Amino acid sequence: MIGFTRAAAGLIRKAVRPSLGLALPALALLFTASFSHQAAAMNIQKIKTPGGIEAWLVEEHSVPLISLRYAFDGGNSQDPAGKEGLANFLTAMMDEGAGDLTSGEYQERMEDISMRMSYDDSKDSLYGSFETLSANRDKAVELLKPSVQKPRFDNEAVERIRQQLIANLQYADKDPEKVAMREWYAQAFAGHPYARPSNGTIDTVSKITREDLADYHKRTFARDNLKVVAVGDITPEELGKLIDDVFGALPEKAKLFPVAQTEPTKGGSQKIVEMGVPQSVAVFGLGAMPRKDPDFIAAFVVNHILGGGGFSAKLMEEVREKRGLAYSVYTYLQPYQQASILVGSVATKNAAMGESLSIIRNELKKIAENGPSKEDLDAAKSYLTGSYALRFDTNSKIASQLLGLMQEGFGPDYVENRNKLIDAVTVEDAKRVAARLLKPDDLVVTIVGKPTGLKSASPAALQPALAAPDRG
Repeated sequence: MIGFTRAAAGLIRKAVRPSLGLALPALALLFTASFSHQAAAMNIQKIKTPGGIEAWLVEEHSVPLISLRYAFDGGNSQDPAGKEGLANFLTAMMDEGAGDLTSGEYQERMEDISMRMSYDDSKDSLYGSFETLSANRDKAVELLKPSVQKPRFDNEAVERIRQQLIANLQYADKDPEKVAMREWYAQAFAGHPYARPSNGTIDTVSKITREDLADYHKRTFARDNLKVVAVGDITPEELGKLIDDVFGALPEKAKLFPVAQTEPTKGGSQKIVEMGVPQSVAVFGLGAMPRKDPDFIAAFVVNHILGGGGFSAKLMEEVREKRGLAYSVYTYLQPYQQASILVGSVATKNAAMGESLSIIRNELKKIAENGPSKEDLDAAKSYLTGSYALRFDTNSKIASQLLGLMQEGFGPDYVENRNKLIDAVTVEDAKRVAARLLKPDDLVVTIVGKPTGLKSASPAALQPALAAPDRG
């Protein structure tokens, strides 16, 4: 069942009136007792609304809350050239007035009924989040509906949000971690929409008009590229009506620009972006297997052993614990619709960046050649299966996890089967997949700072660095 979040508690504290006849301490005790079951107990229902929209639902009637998560395919890879940051701009505008309500009126009504709504963007999707108390559901839906269908994009709100976004960009331009990640994508996916800065630049955001925002909304908010998940106090029949009410009037089909399949550049490369900071930040990465690839789960386990397992990861052990070169070093797998990557980062003093990267490359090479040990594999599998339930300990987490599965093309049964897939990974699987995944000669590296003894390098010029001696 669903966890009782602090955000949900805030909604209830704000909305409960003395006339309800139930003291807050007793109400809190009731809610705490209601959420004692694990994710395995979930009944994930697939429904189809009268209007033909498919959705997933986890019913939980013991707590008067509803969480809705939805996504439209598109994301910031749909930003037109020269208008980078458009999708991000749009997400900041979705609660800035809708229908007949100006920005101030809209946000005041949201506050009055304790409704929560937010939007976010990624390279492939736009995400919406909606939460309300059951008692306020009808009023909340009447606010959500125009936000989805008829956002206003008033000039005053557009210019106010534009200045906030520009201020954020100015701050980000001075953050070595943000610059390193942005420049890594530009280097790894040159010429592809994934290379574009997700939040745009000061120049591109300055050029975005309200007409651009309205056009993006019209092209991407449609029924055929919509995914919806609901968790909470609502029946399938009620959810079907709600979804049709909110999304049913959208165009049937989105008009998305085609985005080609791609992968990070191969052959290895290194780019230095100079910034006057006391320690450099490096982002490094290479191509990985798609989410539906039969080897993805094994790659997920291998990554946990390499750099995804915190203090137990090999990179943390070699770079931090043994040598004290960095406070943190990590990796993760990131599948997109048109590519998949293994990407990581390390931050260290300028004089130690060269040594840190050599150790990272050599550790990739070592695991690729030898595979992980049975002890490391067993520990990784135990952690990954044991911690999975924590992804489902709140209503909002459940909705977000299920939405991700919908987008990736999995069915509800994946929740039950996922740990079995991890448990099935053998030492032989891990070794084979490590050799397929971890190719240090293809590592794309971006460094921000003033790293001692390092220069930007093309693949050919970088080869000597890849052969650095193994100190481990």
